[in-house]
Amino acid sequence: MKKYLVAGLLVWLPLAVTIWLLSWLLGSLDGLFAAVLSASQALLPESAHASLERLRHVPGLGVVAVLAALLLTGVFAANIVGQWWLRQYDRLMGKIPIVKSIYNSVKQVSDTLFSSNGNAFREAVLVQYPRQGSWTIAFVTGKPGGEVAERLPGDYVSVYVPTTPNPTSGFFLMMPRSDVLELKMSVDEALKYVISMGVVGPGAEPLPAAGTARN
Repeated sequence: MKKYLVAGLLVWLPLAVTIWLLSWLLGSLDGLFAAVLSASQALLPESAHASLERLRHVPGLGVVAVLAALLLTGVFAANIVGQWWLRQYDRLMGKIPIVKSIYNSVKQVSDTLFSSNGNAFREAVLVQYPRQGSWTIAFVTGKPGGEVAERLPGDYVSVYVPTTPNPTSGFFLMMPRSDVLELKMSVDEALKYVISMGVVGPGAEPLPAAGTARN
């Protein structure tokens, strides 16, 4: 009985988690789209409210609308006129108290992570953490700068040590480059290794079929 229950769990668990994550994402995007529609009702005449309400109940329309908005924003930001307006927008956000600290921090992180010429999370390495002789996977995020770099003698690198199984939380460390061991595995392979708690290594074979589950 236990063998068959485990075999059934191995079949359905990945599918269930995938469906749950997709449902959460679709629900979040539909909720964002509904919020935009609610804000639009205050700006449009009452004759258009009925049409907006019909759009609110179309499943998946929020995903299409958000993707279209991202695409149009990207096209706008890629030309000279759009870049000028974005600079003015950044300058305005940089003058609002409290907001500027949050906005500038998030913008710097997002620009580093997602820009085509960024180096963050482009290299997986091995580091000794949390003590000597204990190794874990980390990701190089750059090099220390400013006053921090001036106070660190020698060649240092900045690394991010993710937690398991949730890699979105972790620890930021600055370590001598000589203490960092480079890995040939890709960042995706390293993340899979971390999330699986070391069960799924680079180049690992898929789990056996349900009929071959062990006792």
